[in-house]
Amino acid sequence: MIGVTRPDAIGHAKPHFERFIAEGQHGDMDWLAGTAARRTDPQVLWPDARSVIMLGMNYGPDRDPLAILAQRDRGAISVYAQGDDYHDLIKSRLKAVARWLIATAGGDVKVFVDTAAVMEKPLAASGGAGWQGKHTNLVSREHGSWLFLGAIFTTLAFAPDEAEIDHCGTCSACLDVCPTNAFPAPYRLDARRCISYLTIEHKGPIPRALRPLMGNRIYGCDDCLAVCPWNKFAQVGREAKLFARDTLRAPRLADLARLDDAAFRALFARSPVKRTGRDRFVRNVLIAIGNSGDGALAAEAERLLDDAAPLVRGAAVWALGRLDAARLRMVARERRARETDAIVQNEWSAALSISSLPVSEANGGERSGDNFNAPLLPDEPSPASGGGSRESGV
Repeated sequence: MIGVTRPDAIGHAKPHFERFIAEGQHGDMDWLAGTAARRTDPQVLWPDARSVIMLGMNYGPDRDPLAILAQRDRGAISVYAQGDDYHDLIKSRLKAVARWLIATAGGDVKVFVDTAAVMEKPLAASGGAGWQGKHTNLVSREHGSWLFLGAIFTTLAFAPDEAEIDHCGTCSACLDVCPTNAFPAPYRLDARRCISYLTIEHKGPIPRALRPLMGNRIYGCDDCLAVCPWNKFAQVGREAKLFARDTLRAPRLADLARLDDAAFRALFARSPVKRTGRDRFVRNVLIAIGNSGDGALAAEAERLLDDAAPLVRGAAVWALGRLDAARLRMVARERRARETDAIVQNEWSAALSISSLPVSEANGGERSGDNFNAPLLPDEPSPASGGGSRESGV
């Protein structure tokens, strides 16, 4: 898939992006705010650019990506991350096209794949490759929602393609399916509530109000993409390097909880998952364990109460409290007494407070995440815990 546009074709995206930043909906991704001028105007990024060539690669899954959500003892990894890292693959393809372009027509080029200050989706839409749906992702009439995007900026002037119109109509399937209510309105995303952001970009503890809503999603979330009706025209991806690895289709939470740093790096070699690091990933696994309802997994949570990483220990407290409140109370005296991290101490306070309630009240308290106005940040450490600051995100 290919579309050509002009660097000045996305002026309409600037006020939307500025509102996103002004309302703090980018969460801890401070780099988005810091590169706003370049993102909203490609000519600031490269003043010599006269055309932008947007290319898309289909990665349509070969099975229902939402079926894994019913297997609560397994981890759900987003479709795009079950194979090799798309950044490396697409950049090499873009470079090949760019070399051909220079050899054929001259000029100069720069290639970008998701890691630079480039608004790929508005550029692709302006070049006719698709339109930004109500979930803010690009949708194609040919490929549905399953597209990787890359950009070639060039000093050559090409005639731009006609922009694609919006074909969402009255459909709201992507908005309705979101488990954490991350869309305050159509075409607007609050990243602070998005499971993809929480499991990948967010470095600190995941807000307690949102944890029960995450289910077994341990890296990314495909819900809003998977339910798009335009996927009926999508084809299964044909690039072998992007095919899902058998080990990542439905990995056992018990196995993932036992990953040390070396094992994590080995399992996710050449995978985009590796960018989270072991500690953040195991944090996500523990949230899924806490949501599993599987008492057999309580032992994994208890073992991780002694993990070297405070981020993991805090998630382990929450998970054990969800699965076996009596066991949590039993080990609290010894384990909590030697805990030195203020944020983990706060997790102990919250978990023990919930575990002392009647079951109906405790479960009711957890469901506070259903309200869109629920807290977006973990509770502050209590004065008794010695204070301390919350871990920041990327």
